[in-house]
Amino acid sequence: MARRADAEARQTYLVEHYRPGMEGEGLRSWATQVRDTFVAMEREGMPVRYLRSTIVPADESLLCILKASSEELVRQAYTRAGIPFERLSTALAEER
Repeated sequence: MARRADAEARQTYLVEHYRPGMEGEGLRSWATQVRDTFVAMEREGMPVRYLRSTIVPADESLLCILKASSEELVRQAYTRAGIPFERLSTALAEER
Protein backbone atom coordinates (compact mmCIF):
# COMPACT_ATOMS: atom_id res chain seq x y z
CA MET A 1 0.00 0.00 0.00
CA ALA A 2 2.84 2.43 0.83
CA ARG A 3 4.41 1.72 -2.57
CA ARG A 4 1.13 2.66 -4.30
CA ALA A 5 0.86 5.91 -2.33
CA ASP A 6 4.46 6.75 -3.31
CA ALA A 7 3.71 6.11 -6.99
CA GLU A 8 0.62 8.31 -6.85
CA ALA A 9 2.62 11.18 -5.32
CA ARG A 10 4.92 11.30 -8.35
CA GLN A 11 4.42 13.93 -11.03
CA THR A 12 4.97 13.34 -14.73
CA TYR A 13 7.63 15.54 -16.33
CA LEU A 14 8.53 16.31 -19.93
CA VAL A 15 12.17 17.17 -20.57
CA GLU A 16 13.00 18.73 -23.93
CA HIS A 17 16.41 18.60 -25.62
CA TYR A 18 17.14 20.47 -28.85
CA ARG A 19 20.53 19.80 -30.41
CA PRO A 20 21.09 21.28 -33.88
CA GLY A 21 23.55 19.12 -35.77
CA MET A 22 23.14 16.08 -33.52
CA GLU A 23 22.23 12.96 -35.47
CA GLY A 24 19.65 10.40 -34.34
CA GLU A 25 22.35 8.10 -32.96
CA GLY A 26 23.68 10.82 -30.66
CA LEU A 27 20.17 11.54 -29.40
CA ARG A 28 19.60 7.81 -28.88
CA SER A 29 22.79 7.70 -26.80
CA TRP A 30 21.50 10.56 -24.65
CA ALA A 31 18.15 8.79 -24.16
CA THR A 32 20.00 5.67 -23.02
CA GLN A 33 22.11 7.70 -20.57
CA VAL A 34 19.00 9.36 -19.11
CA ARG A 35 17.23 5.98 -18.80
CA ASP A 36 20.25 4.34 -17.14
CA THR A 37 20.57 7.20 -14.65
CA PHE A 38 16.89 7.07 -13.69
CA VAL A 39 17.02 3.27 -13.34
CA ALA A 40 20.08 3.54 -11.06
CA MET A 41 18.43 6.21 -8.91
CA GLU A 42 15.25 4.16 -8.63
CA ARG A 43 17.30 1.14 -7.51
CA GLU A 44 18.84 3.37 -4.85
CA GLY A 45 15.35 4.00 -3.52
CA MET A 46 14.73 7.43 -4.96
CA PRO A 47 11.14 8.13 -6.08
CA VAL A 48 11.89 8.46 -9.81
CA ARG A 49 10.97 6.44 -12.88
CA TYR A 50 11.94 6.62 -16.54
CA LEU A 51 8.87 6.15 -18.75
CA ARG A 52 10.00 6.71 -22.34
CA SER A 53 11.83 8.89 -24.82
CA THR A 54 10.94 10.08 -28.29
CA ILE A 55 13.56 11.11 -30.82
CA VAL A 56 12.51 13.51 -33.57
CA PRO A 57 15.39 13.38 -36.07
CA ALA A 58 13.98 16.07 -38.39
CA ASP A 59 13.89 18.53 -35.46
CA GLU A 60 17.18 17.27 -33.95
CA SER A 61 15.35 16.83 -30.66
CA LEU A 62 14.83 14.37 -27.84
CA LEU A 63 11.78 14.37 -25.57
CA CYS A 64 11.89 12.38 -22.33
CA ILE A 65 8.87 11.48 -20.18
CA LEU A 66 9.70 10.79 -16.55
CA LYS A 67 8.03 10.46 -13.17
CA ALA A 68 9.47 11.87 -9.98
CA SER A 69 8.32 13.15 -6.64
CA SER A 70 9.82 16.57 -7.41
CA GLU A 71 11.30 18.67 -10.18
CA GLU A 72 14.48 18.87 -8.11
CA LEU A 73 14.96 15.08 -8.40
CA VAL A 74 14.66 15.33 -12.19
CA ARG A 75 17.29 18.07 -12.20
CA GLN A 76 19.51 15.98 -9.92
CA ALA A 77 19.22 13.02 -12.30
CA TYR A 78 20.20 15.15 -15.28
CA THR A 79 23.18 16.58 -13.42
CA ARG A 80 24.23 13.05 -12.55
CA ALA A 81 23.78 11.93 -16.18
CA GLY A 82 25.72 14.93 -17.48
CA ILE A 83 23.02 15.67 -20.06
CA PRO A 84 21.86 19.28 -20.64
CA PHE A 85 18.27 20.15 -21.50
CA GLU A 86 16.39 23.21 -22.68
CA ARG A 87 13.09 22.82 -20.90
CA LEU A 88 11.58 20.92 -17.98
CA SER A 89 7.80 20.99 -17.56
CA THR A 90 5.18 19.26 -15.45
CA ALA A 91 3.01 17.24 -17.82
CA LEU A 92 -0.40 15.66 -17.57
CA ALA A 93 -0.38 12.03 -18.65
CA GLU A 94 -3.48 10.65 -20.30
CA GLU A 95 -3.94 7.15 -18.98
CA ARG A 96 -6.06 4.62 -20.82
